[in-house]
Amino acid sequence: MSAFRIDLHAAAPDVHAAMAGLDRAASADLDPLLAELVRVRVSRINGCAFCLSAHTRAAVEAGEDERRLDALASWRESPRFTGAERAALGLAEAMTSIGPAGVPDAVFAAAREHFDETALAHLLWTIAAINAWNRVSIAAFP
Repeated sequence: MSAFRIDLHAAAPDVHAAMAGLDRAASADLDPLLAELVRVRVSRINGCAFCLSAHTRAAVEAGEDERRLDALASWRESPRFTGAERAALGLAEAMTSIGPAGVPDAVFAAAREHFDETALAHLLWTIAAINAWNRVSIAAFP
């Protein structure tokens, strides 16, 4: 058996390119380290080993401190994260583990305190994009 069930890039290159374009556009106005922190956290929540590995590596290559990456699962308790990072991680967790009530108002309000309208929109799209990548990757690369 091959390492993956389907080669999504080869089978649907137009869709793969569109997703990659969405991902680039979504995070274009975000701090690259913040975008990678969000991608790593969401990938860990979703259990996507492929994306977790890729984005952990990308975060380190972008200059992220490995101690912060190690502390990411306990970001609420760790002093290593800024208020903006905490707000982004809270929003990422709420969107990833979304329930019938949606994203709590307090979580969204915390994000609004740290991000202007454009940055918040880019953050929301970045979170949505990594969730999509995680789900497709988990299905294709069990």
